[in-house]
Amino acid sequence: MRVDTPEKSPARTGVPGFDDVLGGGLASGHLFLLEGSPGTGKTTIALRFLLEGERLGERGLYITLSETDGELRAGARSHGWTLGDGIEVCELTPAESLLDDNQLQSLLYSSDLELGEATKVIVDAFERTRPDRVVLDSLSEIRLLAQSSLRYRRQILALKHFFAKRDATVLLLDDLTAEMTDKTVHSIVHGVIRLEELAPDYGAERRRLRVLKYRGQAFRGGYHDMTVTTGGVSVFPRLVAAEHRTGFTRERRTSDIAELDALLGGGVEQGTSTLVLGPAGTGKSLFTLQFVSAAIRRGEKAAVFVFDEELGLLFDRTRSMGFDLEAARDAGMLHIEQVDAAELSPGEFAHRVRGKVAEGGVKAVVIDSLNGYQAAMPEENFLILHIHELLQFLNRQGATTFLTVAQHGLVGDMKSPVDVTYLADTVILLRYFEASGKVRRAVSVIKKRTGHHEETIREFRVTGTGLEIGAPLEGFQGVLRGVPTFVGGMPLMKVAKASDGGS
Repeated sequence: MRVDTPEKSPARTGVPGFDDVLGGGLASGHLFLLEGSPGTGKTTIALRFLLEGERLGERGLYITLSETDGELRAGARSHGWTLGDGIEVCELTPAESLLDDNQLQSLLYSSDLELGEATKVIVDAFERTRPDRVVLDSLSEIRLLAQSSLRYRRQILALKHFFAKRDATVLLLDDLTAEMTDKTVHSIVHGVIRLEELAPDYGAERRRLRVLKYRGQAFRGGYHDMTVTTGGVSVFPRLVAAEHRTGFTRERRTSDIAELDALLGGGVEQGTSTLVLGPAGTGKSLFTLQFVSAAIRRGEKAAVFVFDEELGLLFDRTRSMGFDLEAARDAGMLHIEQVDAAELSPGEFAHRVRGKVAEGGVKAVVIDSLNGYQAAMPEENFLILHIHELLQFLNRQGATTFLTVAQHGLVGDMKSPVDVTYLADTVILLRYFEASGKVRRAVSVIKKRTGHHEETIREFRVTGTGLEIGAPLEGFQGVLRGVPTFVGGMPLMKVAKASDGGS
């Protein structure tokens, strides 16, 4: 009679975000392949894998065919790690005597001796330490020792059966320097993870990973951004909005400016996204900060991600208008962050926003602007999909999101670098127009999914105390084209010279 043994829990890697991609970790007692070109982070992940095992009371064995013990420990120290007594490093580097001419032979293939010797050292090291977790670095060396694909496959199969009988979880590293097209190990191992490094034309390198194979286990498919920094590797699982649903009561959120709220049909609804669209300098950031300020006064936390402006300048510029962003930040009500578009991947940015909402309790989010977000991924072909998933996630968490897009041009026909108007629930359009020899500003709402809004156009001014919005311009035509015609009705706002300002 067969007695089923309880299934062991997955071996967690200890790499932030990686276990989420793997569906919990690496299946215990199996062989996994971690492949990628040199510099993609394989050794760092492998060391973290062993250190996590040591933390859980498991023994680890690092078998290296290329690096020395000293090099491995130095690499660990660079991340602030120390390989303890629970981790043994076994070197299979050639002895110095092999460099002697007397040691060179030609009657036999070198693989006949060296591969067998290497395998014996691996087996002896395992039997001596009896580890729960093993790292073999790297397969390129074994492939070269084997010299033929058939012998290489047989050797990997032999190692697989050896480790499986001893219930060890094994991570094989492959730097892909021998034969890129050789997929021999892919069919043998339980799972395959590939690391990639991309070099954009400008900015820091981008790294990502993808699970190519995982037998009997659901995992997160597709590419996931990752970084290698001091402290190790961080993986940012691809955001899937459908997995995150939170129940909440959809309430109306006002800006505390009566005329703006009237234009919006009473305000914007919680759990929706609002796009503020217009040319440079029209006041897009100021409109979003007005909603953020109102949210903080209601006792809600807010987060502002700024791509285009230096924070010191933003603080000074808005303080006189009644927005004390520094005080709100110091009080813990506002998270404000300047995002360096050249150093950030889309996955990492989405991870930051997600963390502030899911863990920090943020209910109002500003992304200023999508032009900068687009600059963070100049070679990405799926910007709209990234934004769609992020907005859907924020909406389902009950967060009210505000985005800005700077259009090309000043008056007349405007063009946007990215069209996301169909994704946003509400679209606020800002425009310059000329009247009586002066450049003026107009605001209108051209879309709102969640209810009625005014179909009018209102003039507004940016003053030393903030936004001032006038009555609907019912007697003008052509305001959005930039050159209006007065046909009678509500006049323009009176302009006080001393209070004119910019945004």
